[in-house]
Amino acid sequence: MKITLRRSWLIWLLTVTLMAALLMMLWGCGDDQPSAPAAGEPKPVSNSNTAVWLVPKSSGISFFDSANAGAQAYAAKHGINVQYAGSPIPEIEKQIEIIDQAIANKVKAIVISSLDSTALDDALKRAAQNGITVVTWNSDVSPDARKVMVSQGTPAQLGSRLVEMATKSLIKRGLKPATDPIEYVWHFSRSTVTDQNSWRQAGEAYIESNYPNWVNVKPDNYYSNNDPDLAVKVGHTIFQEHPDINVILCNDAISLPGQAQAAKELNKTARDVTITGFSTPNSMREYALAGIVDRWALWDCRIQASIACYLAWYLAKDSKELVLGQMIDIPDIGLVEVMSNNVLQPNSPLPHGLGVVLLPNRIEFTSENVNDYDF
Repeated sequence: MKITLRRSWLIWLLTVTLMAALLMMLWGCGDDQPSAPAAGEPKPVSNSNTAVWLVPKSSGISFFDSANAGAQAYAAKHGINVQYAGSPIPEIEKQIEIIDQAIANKVKAIVISSLDSTALDDALKRAAQNGITVVTWNSDVSPDARKVMVSQGTPAQLGSRLVEMATKSLIKRGLKPATDPIEYVWHFSRSTVTDQNSWRQAGEAYIESNYPNWVNVKPDNYYSNNDPDLAVKVGHTIFQEHPDINVILCNDAISLPGQAQAAKELNKTARDVTITGFSTPNSMREYALAGIVDRWALWDCRIQASIACYLAWYLAKDSKELVLGQMIDIPDIGLVEVMSNNVLQPNSPLPHGLGVVLLPNRIEFTSENVNDYDF
C-alpha cells in the first residue's frame, strides 16, 4: 500500500513538472509575437487599403467619442470601413505618428481634426503622395494639405453666436450688455488651432461693432491645451485673477466643462457669472441642471464626422476630384455644396480640387432642452 502511494505521488510530481516546462516554452515563443495595440491606437484591419481612418484631436473626449459613435453607425449602415485612430494624448507628434501609421498600413483615406493649423501639413502631404485621400473636419490645416474641410460653420456665424449667447445670459441676470462695461475673457485650447482662433477673431470684431463698451481683460487669452484637468485649473485661475469677471467665452468642448467645473467648486452660478461656449450636451448637462451655465451651443458632431467619412470614401474609391459649386448627395443626410476655401480663410489660395463643406445648422442648449439630446 505504501509503495502504491509513493508511486502515485511520483507520477503526479512528474506530470506537474512536464506541464510547467511546456508552459514556459509557450510563453517563450510568445515573446516574439507583436503586442496588442495600445489603448487609443488604431487596430490593424484585414483589408486596410479600403479603410478610412477617423482621427480626433484626442480620444477619450466626449465631443470626439460622440462623433466617432455617429460615424461608426453611419459607416456600418452604408458599408464603409471606418477605423477610429486616436491617441488619448493631445499632442501634434501623436497625430503625426498616426498619419505615418496610416501610410504604412496603406489606408484609403484620413479624416482628421488637427491640433494645429499648419504643423500637420507636411505629414498630410506625404500621405497624399502615397495615394491617401485627406479630409479635415472640425479643425482645419492649410488648404493645400487636404481635399476638403467639413466645417461646423463660418467664423462669422460661430463668433457672433458665442457673443449673442453671452448677451442673452447677461440680460437674464439683469445686466445691460448694450451699455454696461462688461468684462470678458476667452478660454480655449491653444493659440495655434485654426477654428477656435478664427471664432475668437470674428467674435472680437462682432463685439467691437455691437458692444464697444465691453472690455477684454486678458487680450492674450487663457489656454488649457485640450487637457480636461488643466481646463479646471485654468478656470480657477480666471476667477482668481478676475474676481468680477462678467463673461467667460469657452470656444472648445474641453474648456467649457472645465470652466463650469471650476465655477461649481467655487459655488458660482449663472447668476454670478456668464459662462458659455461650444460643447456636447452630455458634457454640460449637470452644469445646466444645477444652474451653473445658462446656455451653450454645438453642431451635431455625429453628423459632421459622418459627412467627413462619407466624403473621404466617396473621393478615394474612384480617385474623384471636387469642383467648386458641386452638389454632393450624402445618403440619409442630404445635399452639401462644395464651397470656396474663402468661406473659412479669406484670401485663401484656391488650388484645383479643394474646398469646404458647411454643416447646415447649430443647436443652442439650455436646461429646458438638454435632455432632448444624447451625444
